[in-house]
Amino acid sequence: MHLVDWALPPCCRTFARNMGKVAINLATGSLQKEEVIVGIDLGTTNSLVAVVREDSKAPVALKETDGLSLVPSIVHFNEAGDAFIGNAAKEHLVTDPSRTIYSVKRLMGKSYKDVSGDSGFFSYKILDDDTDSLVKVQIGDRFYSPIELSSLILKELKHRAEHILKTPVNKAVITVPAYFNDAQRQATRDAGKLAGLDVLRIVNEPTAASLAYGLGLKPEEEKTIAVYDLGGGTFDISILKITNGIFEVLSTHGDTYLGGDDMDRALSLHWQKELGITDEELHSHKSIAQELRLTAEEAKKHLSANESYRGTVGGQEVSISKNAFNELIQPLIDRTIGSCKNALKDAGITVKDINAVVMVGGSTRVPLVKESISSLFEQQVHDELNPDEVVALGAAIQADILAGNNKDVLLLDITPLSLGIETMGGLMDVLIPRNSKIPTKAGRQYTTHKDGQSGMRISVYQGERDLVKDNRKLAEFNLTGIPAMPAGLPKVEVNFLVDADGILKVSATELRSGVAQTIEVKPQYGLTDAQVEQMLMDSLTHAKEDIETRALVEAVTEAEQMIETTEKFMVKNGELLNEEEIAQTKSQIANLKHAISGKDKDKVQQATEELNEITRPFAERVMDVAIKEAMKGKKIL
Repeated sequence: MHLVDWALPPCCRTFARNMGKVAINLATGSLQKEEVIVGIDLGTTNSLVAVVREDSKAPVALKETDGLSLVPSIVHFNEAGDAFIGNAAKEHLVTDPSRTIYSVKRLMGKSYKDVSGDSGFFSYKILDDDTDSLVKVQIGDRFYSPIELSSLILKELKHRAEHILKTPVNKAVITVPAYFNDAQRQATRDAGKLAGLDVLRIVNEPTAASLAYGLGLKPEEEKTIAVYDLGGGTFDISILKITNGIFEVLSTHGDTYLGGDDMDRALSLHWQKELGITDEELHSHKSIAQELRLTAEEAKKHLSANESYRGTVGGQEVSISKNAFNELIQPLIDRTIGSCKNALKDAGITVKDINAVVMVGGSTRVPLVKESISSLFEQQVHDELNPDEVVALGAAIQADILAGNNKDVLLLDITPLSLGIETMGGLMDVLIPRNSKIPTKAGRQYTTHKDGQSGMRISVYQGERDLVKDNRKLAEFNLTGIPAMPAGLPKVEVNFLVDADGILKVSATELRSGVAQTIEVKPQYGLTDAQVEQMLMDSLTHAKEDIETRALVEAVTEAEQMIETTEKFMVKNGELLNEEEIAQTKSQIANLKHAISGKDKDKVQQATEELNEITRPFAERVMDVAIKEAMKGKKIL
């Protein structure tokens, strides 16, 4: 009767409260002034932290003694399993590529199916389980989720900020692309929690960039602006209307899989062809693939100020002119221009209505990008600030607003605690995260995990822990009358709607049959400020064990479903398997059951992957037989 995840979530509201013990004002989302709140840009290529200086009230990117503000978003694991982050990891991109993880932001909230088309871009192993499960990265015999990997980067940023500021840092505003879906936003929140950060807000990068340029900070200001954000791995264009300090997103468009990495890739492929290197050679020699990628990145930067580039890859000389490079990347820029035109159309305006264009992201340094966007919007673009730092600077301003130091920007009411439902294994699936503005709504589809399942129990919870047993139960109802169907076929949409009065309405509808049920809840009822404070503190104190428990539960759930599917498959198609194959499969199922009993996430995932590898040829064979049967007596035109 439990729910099975299909995708992932979004946002909500609070009553006005004042808290004496904890430095959080739940009505406004603000914190006491003595507590530092940092702004973090968690980027695909680089990440950084910024704060608003107390003396000048100006946002600044935090820099170490080397004068660098950027921390490469790279994680390297040595043979002992120790993690190195940033520049300490970057040097291993060529020397140990299979254990060095980059562009993890591209994997956030994604399944293998989402990224399978570009798996060749990554030099590390992305687990190919051919399912809709969230993607995993395998390093040796360990399996890591993008959330765990991102948390390591965030933890490094936290330590860096504490070292520079000489004070503990526990609160943060983290930015994400406006185009990020709910799954990616929730994954970013989870990564922050695992890093020991209370994520007060997830802020859209275009909003942060606008704040950094001072747009929207004047109460009387009214403008329509375009924010063009081309980073290392993501692109989005946002049309924002700013009125009396209120930011309204008129439209967004973009691509979570388009950025400077793709420019590097286009040049890498160009050189790969020139050098006569096959895909098979690249796959078996990861260091050459990395050298190609890094040399292409170096060339891209060099060509921003020069007419040609010359370098070496694998001892062979490579070169490219600026014009040739522009030809290679023109299709990518054209894709961004197409997105810009769609965003304008969706907003119901033309380029004449745009008062300012803000450029964000390191990839906007490419001259052809600036020229193309200036031409499109028929005006000079804003690129005065460091495009790598502008988002973090804006996040710091947003943090300053939350701290109550800037009264001119309107903050809407928010929810003090996350709202979600129970899914398989007793996990809390958050649909509306804490600190989200209201009124709002969020929805997600679920399915059954048993054949013929006719009902679902919808249990609604409030809290920050990963297991529902550690959160507060608000309500429960049964959705009955679901037509008997095979597991995974029913589509049950669960919707949360929080109105302006803080009333939560939960509805569940089986989309194929129209069977529906609704319930109303007052999520804040009966909670004291002290209880809210304790729930928030518990979520941070137990973050590491909660994430580990969630990862184990998800691995076991996936393993049990794999066992059930395999056993059904063997019963149905046993005549197509020989005795050795049947014995091997049964043996691996026993191994997987033993791993489940051992409660070691990595061993469970390893055994699941091994069972998947054993059974994949069987499934392909059965498919071939089915196709032959279906095509008997038919002609192919």
